[in-house]
Amino acid sequence: MATQREVIVIVEKSRAYGRGLLRGIARYAAIHGPWQLHMEPEFYRLSRRQSKKWMDQKRADGVIAHLADVAIIESVIVSGIPAVIAGIREPAAGAHVLMTDDEAIGRMAMDYFSDRGFRQFAYCGLDEMYWSRQRGKAFSRKVQEAGGEIRVYEPPKRRRPHSHEEDISLLADWLLSLPKPTALLACNDDRSRQVLAACRAAELQVPDEIAILGIDNDELVCEIEYPQLSSITLNVEAAGYAAATLLDRLITGRKVSRAEGRVVVSPLYVAGRQSTDVLAAKDRDVTVALRFIREHAREGIQVGDVVEATALSRRALQQRFRRVLGRPIHDEIKRAQIDHMARLLVTTNLPIAEIARLLQSTEVKNIARYFRRRTGLTPSQYRRRHSIR
Repeated sequence: MATQREVIVIVEKSRAYGRGLLRGIARYAAIHGPWQLHMEPEFYRLSRRQSKKWMDQKRADGVIAHLADVAIIESVIVSGIPAVIAGIREPAAGAHVLMTDDEAIGRMAMDYFSDRGFRQFAYCGLDEMYWSRQRGKAFSRKVQEAGGEIRVYEPPKRRRPHSHEEDISLLADWLLSLPKPTALLACNDDRSRQVLAACRAAELQVPDEIAILGIDNDELVCEIEYPQLSSITLNVEAAGYAAATLLDRLITGRKVSRAEGRVVVSPLYVAGRQSTDVLAAKDRDVTVALRFIREHAREGIQVGDVVEATALSRRALQQRFRRVLGRPIHDEIKRAQIDHMARLLVTTNLPIAEIARLLQSTEVKNIARYFRRRTGLTPSQYRRRHSIR
């Protein structure tokens, strides 16, 4: 009979990120257990001393944690207990870590906004969080590489923290100063809600003047607002499963390479909602064509179908597409199809051939080739990496 593992799990449960990690950890424990998962009682979060005492009493075999308290992180590392840790305020140095692929997040946000014709961009983060600063830098790089302009929100420094009302007022003033229309990436969904509140205070139209995209795709947070908030979905459940897999290897004393000791949370797709439901291309015919592609890409449309949706000749529309977006119509169709395919790969168990059929692709190998060119992975590799179904 297998020995039961005693595992401490300290993860913030009120948001989608933490709940996704917990689902992945619980699934691994159910399949490869028996594991007894010990969740830290909420009242212990009020006291660092009580938290440490509670962990010492459990005499656990391992720890998986998503923590803001640097002192507790250090105490876990010093104790020598096998652990996989994500630092919230600062990275967990000297530990097997759970980290987010901010480069890929920045690239996905840039691609998403670019597909909608935006050329002016902004980023709103939380300065005190290192992960937020990393996301802002990554997004800024992607914007600059594409030849766009970006403005990053930098609140004035004060000895005391800004109140919520002060923060909204400062945000509103900054948003008013931005060129219109601007595509704005917020560091997470909570921050995107604050940006939306500031837009209301400044009487700015969302998405027509400010298009807002968050990160985490916490459905409750995003869908409770009006307009509803678009957000980048992360593979946190698969990451939770991978973190538990890594911890199991550490507990049993198996060797883990430097690369294997890092669990990466990757972006999957953009859950588009009302806050980005706009096309910023100033060319009306290109806007019409883009909307047609977005609405019909999964129907196996061709360049000729897109041309027919406008009042232009094929040559004229191709020229305008290249001028406005920097790519031909055919590439835009494939981009839209690949994005839809990526979502189906991680949200369904449909065979790849069936997904290709749904997209009305005549050759599986053709769409697979385009998929690899856009994502760097074959459809099978993408599904294995990002899904635990």
